[in-house]
Amino acid sequence: MLTDIEIAQSAKPKHILEIAKEAGVDEKYIELYGRNKAKIDLSILNDTKDKQDGHLVLVTAITPTPAGEGKTTTTIGLADGMHRLGKRVTVALREPSLGPVFGVKGGAAGGGYAQVIPMEDINLHFTGDFHAIGAANNLLAAMLDNHIYQGNALGIDPRRITWKRCVDMNDRQLRYVTDGLGGRVNGVPREDGYDITVASEIMAVLCLASSLSDLKARLAKIIVGYTYDERPVTAGDLKAEGAMTALLKDALKPNLVQTLEGTPAFVHGGPFANIAHGCNSVIATKTALKMGDYAITEAGFGADLGAEKFLDIKCRMAGLVPSAVVIVATVRALKMHGGLAKNELGAENLEALERGVPNLLRHVSNIKNVYKLPSVVAINRFPTDTDAEIEFIIEKCRALGVNVVLSTVWADGGRGGEALAREVIRLCEEEKGDFTYSYELDGTIEKKIEAVVKKVYGGDGISVLPAAKKQIAALESLGLGGLPICIAKTQYSFSDDPTKLGAPSGFTVTIKNVKVSSGAGFIVVLTGDIMTMPGLPKLPAAERIDVDENGKITGLF
Repeated sequence: MLTDIEIAQSAKPKHILEIAKEAGVDEKYIELYGRNKAKIDLSILNDTKDKQDGHLVLVTAITPTPAGEGKTTTTIGLADGMHRLGKRVTVALREPSLGPVFGVKGGAAGGGYAQVIPMEDINLHFTGDFHAIGAANNLLAAMLDNHIYQGNALGIDPRRITWKRCVDMNDRQLRYVTDGLGGRVNGVPREDGYDITVASEIMAVLCLASSLSDLKARLAKIIVGYTYDERPVTAGDLKAEGAMTALLKDALKPNLVQTLEGTPAFVHGGPFANIAHGCNSVIATKTALKMGDYAITEAGFGADLGAEKFLDIKCRMAGLVPSAVVIVATVRALKMHGGLAKNELGAENLEALERGVPNLLRHVSNIKNVYKLPSVVAINRFPTDTDAEIEFIIEKCRALGVNVVLSTVWADGGRGGEALAREVIRLCEEEKGDFTYSYELDGTIEKKIEAVVKKVYGGDGISVLPAAKKQIAALESLGLGGLPICIAKTQYSFSDDPTKLGAPSGFTVTIKNVKVSSGAGFIVVLTGDIMTMPGLPKLPAAERIDVDENGKITGLF
């Protein structure tokens, strides 16, 4: 059996100009990055503003387990399936972070015969977007500390600096550091720390910006700390937004690549969904909508994280309305939610499936009853799945009025996604949703958090720690209480406890810290033991990656 990277390396990609033509992107908008990658000039959105948008389809999933769900793989295979049916379709995905690539989770270019290529490039440096984001983030940090060193005219309290440096790597050693040591000429000593690049507010700003001028305006609003008399200090106060925008001007342009079957794919931006908003860029999604009758996009982790943030944050800010939602599940993962160990998933076990299927049903109910959108469940089928197990899931979903379609895109590519494609087309053409957010913006910060916990997570409420209460009061006193919320929470449970699998109830979510990402335009709410800088596992994937004398990469997965 070929590995993902071997499948990708055996493909014969079309020249990217052919893919651009397929997508209806004129050559005048193309900036080539070799034969197989390109950036798209931002002027394309203005020039196509009168062109009708296609249908927006969101692919999300159940709560993830180590057994895997295949959300990105399904997204790509669905698009290839639509392509095979003669539809004009585009894909809009996030770029992978180097942290998971070298850690344990792997990349984010799909798998099997449903991948975007060039897979190695996409999973590694790609077109340099993440490097530009890291550079802009760290330029702001350098200008902030330099301002303090040079006399601190703004009166910034070094103990109340909120801006961290970042690096796109899992490096627990950098979570908490003390810097500025070594005497007066080497800076001002203070406690500091690093975030992974995908958790940087710059990443969120880039992904939510609608234009270069909007990007600059958002960057200027970023709050980096507070003065001795409690006033917020922004990047604009430090006169940093112009230089930061200069670093990001090319990174803001969406990237065009292709699937293994030649479907156009816009891969751009990459915030995590457990610690950020988890969606690809607004610009890439809007470009995909202009270039296809159907634009297939994904949002990270389970529907309680990525889909919630896609719908409550991205769609609200960008004026997007999905036509349909695909909820990806596997029998194996549902049995794991039912209490089975990973080595027990191969045998039929309807009792474990019955205990685990409520996880899927809660996600389905949320999409249908909270957000009021048409949906379909895609079962990413494994050879060990039995007909009885599949029929059990079909019956449970039918009771909620939602269809279930089997997907074999990992093994069969677009051919294995045709049935799912037909159902998604039917939903887009025949079903009409009544898209509703899970909360309105006029509530207090606590009320908005509580709405998500009760409506989406299925919890009883929230427990706000004293420090978080003080932070909420300060933000509301600054007039920032009307922003949407971005909850940072474990991806492994509806609750903030990763050990609570399935569809837990009777729990409260502990709110530890609340801070504003004023450039991105949302309030970040940190729960449980969530961290914004992951660490490498005992056996990191990086140990298996190698390159030969001809430059051929192996072991990427």
